[in-house]
Amino acid sequence: MTMHESPTQGSGILHSLGAIVLYRIQLAGHFTLFLAAGFYHIFSWPIQIRKILQQVYFIGAKSLLVIFLTALFTGMVLGLQGYYSLVSFGSEAFLGSAVALTLIRELGPVLTAIMVAARAGSAMTAEIGILRISEQVDALKTMNIHPVRYLFSPRLAAAIISIPLLASVFNVVGIIGGYLTGSKLLGVNPGVYFLRVESSILLSDVTGGLLKSLVFSIVVATVCCYQGYFTHRRKNSFGSKSVGLSTTSAVVQSSVLILITDYILTSILL
Repeated sequence: MTMHESPTQGSGILHSLGAIVLYRIQLAGHFTLFLAAGFYHIFSWPIQIRKILQQVYFIGAKSLLVIFLTALFTGMVLGLQGYYSLVSFGSEAFLGSAVALTLIRELGPVLTAIMVAARAGSAMTAEIGILRISEQVDALKTMNIHPVRYLFSPRLAAAIISIPLLASVFNVVGIIGGYLTGSKLLGVNPGVYFLRVESSILLSDVTGGLLKSLVFSIVVATVCCYQGYFTHRRKNSFGSKSVGLSTTSAVVQSSVLILITDYILTSILL
């Protein structure tokens, strides 16, 4: 406390900091309970097979094009950059290893999750947010339908199924993109390229990448559905504006949490 700062001012600052900390703890607890309820209702009877399959189609099948294009050009860029980095050391034969390991360990799961958050996650937030502000969520409660079971659980289950599969597609297409650049454009022997891909990839690399995709799918689905489900609680807006802000927050928060979670998982798996 400085000479010119009164005890009342100091206590006010501490009160504000304490209120922020308590709010964040409450928010984390609320988020965790929302996720736990979503997991519980996935397996509650009767299981919503039809709704889960509808969401798998929306999250997974309809994201294939953007995943394919992103993976292809990511692999081509990796092949181009990797070749000119390795050729200075006379190690261009290891291009296949560099492309495959970079994709399977890191870029495949991360970019897949971010693309799904941008394409499908934003749509989930907007859809649930509109249902919330139009009081259709309250109507579900009136009809004795659990809103979390109806709105969140099928999307969570579908994301858990779809995102690891999309990440696998991303890895394969990215490796092919690296082959197109490295072998067809820059002259690396195709047999050597795929031999290095095969010899460098271990089962632990594949399982680690799938584990990351699984965790990222939970992050994306939970953050996006949470933002839409509680869009009416935003303090800085209401109505359609709150839906737009919730959609923006969902994509930004999902992307940041994906990167943070990626670092944590990488430090554990290495």
